[in-house]
Amino acid sequence: MRDQALFDRIDLHLIRVLHTVLTERSVSRAALRLGMHQPAVSAALKRLRELAGDPLLVRSGAAMVPTDAGLRMIEPSASILRAAETLFSEARGFDPQTAVHTFRVAAADYLDPVFLPTVVAAVKAQAPASRIEIHPLSAASDYHDRLAQGEIDVVVGNWLKPPQDLHQGQLFDDQIVCMVSRDHPAVRRGWTAESWLEAEHIAPTATHPGARGVIDEYLEEQGLARNITARCAHFGLIPGMVASSLLVLTTGRQFCERFCERLPVQILECPVAFPGLVYYQLWHERTHQSAAARWLRERVRQVAAGLKSQ
Repeated sequence: MRDQALFDRIDLHLIRVLHTVLTERSVSRAALRLGMHQPAVSAALKRLRELAGDPLLVRSGAAMVPTDAGLRMIEPSASILRAAETLFSEARGFDPQTAVHTFRVAAADYLDPVFLPTVVAAVKAQAPASRIEIHPLSAASDYHDRLAQGEIDVVVGNWLKPPQDLHQGQLFDDQIVCMVSRDHPAVRRGWTAESWLEAEHIAPTATHPGARGVIDEYLEEQGLARNITARCAHFGLIPGMVASSLLVLTTGRQFCERFCERLPVQILECPVAFPGLVYYQLWHERTHQSAAARWLRERVRQVAAGLKSQ
């Protein structure tokens, strides 16, 4: 109770006077800096001395010096003032050039091999003092919970039906195609829906418990299932596996086209009529009004919009 009563007697203005008096080491100079009359600063210092149980500032010859207790208060009081300064300014606005912020994006590498590097480059170019972390979408994490807890700011991926309990922004859509080795029999013979389903497929490891991915989710709705004989958690490695095997990768055309000049692979039309592959960014209500998070989402949107022109 005593601590609570003491805390209730402290306000932000008093902390500002404390820090100014201790750093200026003069009541008169502190008054000028604060734009206050000297008696008012002296009265505030008297209150501070009562609260601290210490004189805080004492005379040493012709000058004033902080006591040991006063010296220990300089940095904590500065920290409180810095936090108070950003408490509402960050909620109302975000200046990327001066902001010191950590952005956290959760995404798999299946969207486009240049997407995440470009997002990182855009953030660092425009917000040089900020940090950015790329988190994987993996079976070990629940992105719903991580968004709710503030562990990540935005999730980027594709869904047949995006979660309705999260805010969403559509980034772009793409055509579902197949990538195979140039030596794959389907390159010469073509295939039917039946032969495509029976072929050996490679698919990414599920991004979270129970996830099937848009390809298998759609097939299940049609009462179909493909023959998945290989899975890989690192989507960017799959094209190399396809190039040296008879495995079939079914995904967006934009991703596949990035590898056609670098690897002996070929794009084939898929014999199953899939709907378009739609990529979204998802975020939680807790960051919906955040100026920093809005700025990040706009960077993600701009990078995604520019992918097709690269």
